[in-house]
Amino acid sequence: MVRLVSADGANKLGMARIIALHRIMDELKIEAESGQTKGLVITGNDKFFSVGADLNEISQLTAAQAFEFSRQGQALMQAIDQFPAPVIAAIRGYCMGGGMDLALACDYRIAAPNAVFGHRGASLGVMTGWGGTQRLPRLIGKPRAMQMFLLAEMVNADEALRIGLVDKIADDPIAQAVRCFRGVDDHFR
Repeated sequence: MVRLVSADGANKLGMARIIALHRIMDELKIEAESGQTKGLVITGNDKFFSVGADLNEISQLTAAQAFEFSRQGQALMQAIDQFPAPVIAAIRGYCMGGGMDLALACDYRIAAPNAVFGHRGASLGVMTGWGGTQRLPRLIGKPRAMQMFLLAEMVNADEALRIGLVDKIADDPIAQAVRCFRGVDDHFR
């Protein structure tokens, strides 16, 4: 299991955290390729899966640094997307912006009833550069994705399930993910 952590508890994805997560994914990929890892769960804490990019950090970047930040984020999302074993995002609390991009890169998403999803970039004058603009329309359809992006709309777990953003709602998404890997839940077979 990979748990997203940041000092403020919001699990912001700054450059150092993105690089560290990519390094972890590379290490786990070797285990998965050798059969030691049957699947991977990515989670946060009770209040935040992840709020996404650290806006304070990116506001200080030069154009070249911002390009590199975007490139590193894309590489992380690609590593998750192409992981050789199933990856489940176990989501509790807020899953926003780049955090939602991370969840979208996973094979499955299990949400707690308190989960809230959104790409709030339009309200902040920014747009994600980590693949969410491609993955979300493929998952829920272009019209619904455009509504979420352009209106900076947030959706709760029930709506996320209804539109196909998440695969399941569970009181304990981590335990549900583990059941999926043990074959107890045939929803993901």
